[in-house]
Amino acid sequence: MTATVSFTIDSPLGPRTTTAAYERKGAGEPLLLLHGIGHHFQAWRPVTDVLAAEYDVIAVDLPGFGVSEPLPHGVPYDLGTIAPALGALCAALGVERPHVAGNSLGGLLALEMGRVGLARSVTALSPAGFWSEAERRYAFTALRAMRAGARALPHSAVERLSRSATGRAALTGSIYARPGRRSPGSVVAETVALREATGFEPTLAAGGAVRFTADVPGLPVTIAWGSRDRLLLRRQGVRAKHTIPGARLVRLPGAGHVPMNDDPALVARVILDTAALAIPDPAALTTPNAVTLTTPDTGKRANRKTTKLSQ
Repeated sequence: MTATVSFTIDSPLGPRTTTAAYERKGAGEPLLLLHGIGHHFQAWRPVTDVLAAEYDVIAVDLPGFGVSEPLPHGVPYDLGTIAPALGALCAALGVERPHVAGNSLGGLLALEMGRVGLARSVTALSPAGFWSEAERRYAFTALRAMRAGARALPHSAVERLSRSATGRAALTGSIYARPGRRSPGSVVAETVALREATGFEPTLAAGGAVRFTADVPGLPVTIAWGSRDRLLLRRQGVRAKHTIPGARLVRLPGAGHVPMNDDPALVARVILDTAALAIPDPAALTTPNAVTLTTPDTGKRANRKTTKLSQ
């Protein structure tokens, strides 16, 4: 069930308050899930039940995305603002230094949270910020085209397209390797989320100058890349590994830019593997959670294996 939390941001304009939407389930150490630009927390639903079998899972709508409020007027959508804001959100939920997994923009934010000491482990799925200038321009052009298409289509047309595998591929094929697996309702909801994302343009504007060039020492870090990522090409994962030498670099065979839907079992396993490498926090194990999930047998942790990324 979706809930909301209000928290204060220490911005260049002084303290500002905003509200974010989130979904929370499970028990154990906290695990924060961050989606990509134009998306919403529901992108994580293919894996949340498995993750919630072992962790207190918190999937959030980033400010200006999903149903979360935009940042207050004049507050920039940059790393120096958003990462501490996510730390403040966690504090408002009674969480300190969660494990963090993020996709695309969310992967970049997860790495930044790790760099500044706000995470105990980081799993970054096709994170932004490791592009060349040409690759960045290509990705931003594709994202703007997706946004324009979502805004141009009437809701009735989106619903009609979502009813067929071909239509779902037309709407979401840029980010999924297997868009036909998405349910019609999910495709409609994420198209609406992209169309209505108030944080889309300011995030792209801030992202034009972003390059992640710092190491993230002292905690487990995994960089994972889908072999069929058509938005951020997988060679960017090699650059990420050079930037963060201690990180594991994992290939997600057959997965696209948003791999949680294409191969949920593998994505969940990579996240669980990374979190398991962190030093446990005994206090987190006794912290009450908002929701306790009864997990089916399929939620049991899978055999621990990862595949190295090859170019």
